Amino acid sequence: MTLKTPVIFLIFNRPKFTQKVFEEIAKARPEKLLIVADGPRNEKEFFVCEETRKIIDRVNWPCEVLTNYSESNLGCGKRVSSGLDWAFSIVEEAIILEDDCLPSQSFFHFCNELLEFYRDDQRIWVIGSNNFQNGQWRGNGSYYFSRYNHVWGWATWRRAWQQYDGELETWPKFRELKLLSSVLEDPKEVNYWTSIFDSFLTEEKIDTWDCQWTYTCWSNSGLTILPNVNLVSNIGFGPESTHTNHSSSKILGYIATGSIDKIKHPSFIVRDNIADAYTFRRIFDNCEPEGFGRVIWKIKVVLGKLKRRAIKAFGQNIWLKLVN
Repeated sequence: MTLKTPVIFLIFNRPKFTQKVFEEIAKARPEKLLIVADGPRNEKEFFVCEETRKIIDRVNWPCEVLTNYSESNLGCGKRVSSGLDWAFSIVEEAIILEDDCLPSQSFFHFCNELLEFYRDDQRIWVIGSNNFQNGQWRGNGSYYFSRYNHVWGWATWRRAWQQYDGELETWPKFRELKLLSSVLEDPKEVNYWTSIFDSFLTEEKIDTWDCQWTYTCWSNSGLTILPNVNLVSNIGFGPESTHTNHSSSKILGYIATGSIDKIKHPSFIVRDNIADAYTFRRIFDNCEPEGFGRVIWKIKVVLGKLKRRAIKAFGQNIWLKLVN
């Protein structure tokens, strides 16, 4: 059997992880494989990037392989988003895996079937693979609907990705109209994500792409499908990881994967707000820095809020004069 749905594989400089994920992709035998690779940050990294890319040469099944390799280092945010732009200029829908996201074979079947089932349903934007509900079954189907578009193994359509707001250009207006309170019920959650999205309007913004994708989905009322069984395990926690930390690894790293043999669709297309509230409490609210680092983090949050209020009250130019 071959996989009809194209697979986008995002790689960089970790050949051991890449090899493990590639082996699972090879078992699924996709008919089309699109490889997106970032370039090295220095001369030493050049060789490990080349070693990683050579793994793709091991494709030994009937497969069209397309590559989008960057010669220079674009960074996580720009490389992933530009790579997905390239991929979705070629294909209408795809399964997406990063080099540290180890899938079960059930994941490919799950995405393949649901991409077809919801292809023309404009309410559905993402098919996810992760389950962080700690054994709690949500709803009466094999999956439930969520606001949280976890990206450690996922699938989507061109129709959704082409709305990607990588620079959060619409966020200031969205914030001004207080629309985030329409998406999130908990004021603490609103404050958390407001701080995240506000950071992309400053020079200190983090080098990522997924927060912008979350905002894009929320600002378009896009729903995410999440399975009631975890289908992809993140094996990338550790010293080589970019954005994962020690506290989150205790909760999210190396979660065992299961399988969904026959997909049962939920009776209703309604977001599970109880599951989403649990996700926020368990993952985002718990993954702040620990120990003294947590104190520093809290101080930065408070200072950030004061800065935003000052800019709102006095304007950007006066703020800059006050701090310089």
